[in-house]
Amino acid sequence: MTTTATPPATGRGQGAPDLSRGALSMRRRVVNHVASGSIHLALLLAVIPLGLVIWTVLNRGAGVMSLDFLNADIPNSYRREGPGMGPAIVGTLLITGMASLMAIPLGVFGAIYLNEYGKQKPLARTIRLMADVMTGVPSIVMGLFIYISWVLVVGRFTGFAGSLALACLMLPVVIRSSEEMLRLVPDELRQASLALGARKWRTILTVVLPAAISGITSGALLAVARAAGETAPIVIVTGIVFSTNTNLFDGSNTALPAQIFRNASQPFVGAQDRAWGAALTLIVIVVLFTIVSRVIANRFALKER
Repeated sequence: MTTTATPPATGRGQGAPDLSRGALSMRRRVVNHVASGSIHLALLLAVIPLGLVIWTVLNRGAGVMSLDFLNADIPNSYRREGPGMGPAIVGTLLITGMASLMAIPLGVFGAIYLNEYGKQKPLARTIRLMADVMTGVPSIVMGLFIYISWVLVVGRFTGFAGSLALACLMLPVVIRSSEEMLRLVPDELRQASLALGARKWRTILTVVLPAAISGITSGALLAVARAAGETAPIVIVTGIVFSTNTNLFDGSNTALPAQIFRNASQPFVGAQDRAWGAALTLIVIVVLFTIVSRVIANRFALKER
C-alpha cells in the first residue's frame, strides 16, 4: 500500500499574510514606533515657534526690566528713552480683573443653566448659538460696539469701557468651555447626591462644580489670557494716559497690549525697547495667573480616595 506524504499544516494558504504571533507582534511594534515618532515630531514642530518667541522676548525685554520700568510713568514722547510702564501694568490688572469679575461668574452660571436645566430647550439652543457666534466676532468689532453703545453715550473714554469690551470677548469662551466640563461630570455623582436627599441646587454646588472646577478654571484662564492680550478694544475705548489712573470709571486708561502696539510701531529705539519690556511683563503676568489658577483648582477639586 502506498502512502501520500501530507504537507505540514501552516494555517495559511499560498500567498496569504503571515498571521503568526511573532509577525503580528513585530508589526505592532513597528507601527507603535512610527506613531510615537510622528507624535514627538509634531510636538517638536509645535514647541519650536513657541520657544523662539519666548527666547526673543526674553532676550530683548530682559535688558529693559528694572524697578523703575515697573513703577515709573510712561514717557509722553516716543523719542525719549528709558522707563516706564507702571500705568500700563496697573491698567492691565484693573481692566482685565474687572472684565473677569463680570464675565467668569456670568459665564459659569450660563453654563450651569445650559447643562443642568436648559438641556435642549429653545432658549438653551439660542444661547449656544449666540455664544458660538460671539466666539468668532473679531475683537475690533467688539471694541466698536462698546464705543458706540457706551463711550459715545457716556461721553468719555474710561477703563471700564475696556473692561466691558473684554468681558464680551471672554463670555462665550467661558460659557462653552464650562459647559463642556460640566458634561464630563458622571451622571452617577448627580444621582447619588439626589438619592441622599440633596436638592438639585445643592448637588450642583457641592458635587458637580467641585468635580469640574479644574476644567472650568482652565477655560476661565484661557478667556483671561485672550482678554489680557487684546489690543484693538483697548486702543478704541480706553483712550491714552501717561500716568497711573486707578479709577476705571473716570478718565482714560491704558494697558500693556495698547502700549506694545503704540511703541512697537515707532521707529525710535527707546519706544521699541519699551515695547519689548511690556511684552515680557505681559507674559509674566499671564504665567502668574496660570500658576494661581492651578493652585486654586487643585485646592477645590474633588480628590480620589
